[in-house]
Amino acid sequence: MAKAKDKDTDKELYDRLRTRGVRKRVARQVATDLARDGAKPAAARRAAKQLASAADEIEARMGQSSAKRSLAAQKAARTRKRKSAKRSSTAKRAARARSTS
Repeated sequence: MAKAKDKDTDKELYDRLRTRGVRKRVARQVATDLARDGAKPAAARRAAKQLASAADEIEARMGQSSAKRSLAAQKAARTRKRKSAKRSSTAKRAARARSTS
């Protein structure tokens, strides 16, 4: 039974995850999931998402902003700039209309 279990898991990946502090169960699930051929790595994807979320939470509590937040701020700045330009052009058009009539 132990040999079959070893065959289904990527031992090197499992060891690397464990040395980085990932729990045994999660490391085993990810290594097994990625060792299968042709299967969609659902457990690996879920674990990666959870680890990224945990890393973002740690960075946020340290006072560092996450990449997601930075992208959202850049998008908001572009939107404000675009709307300001639209207001300005509308105001100029209205001023021209007032001056000609």
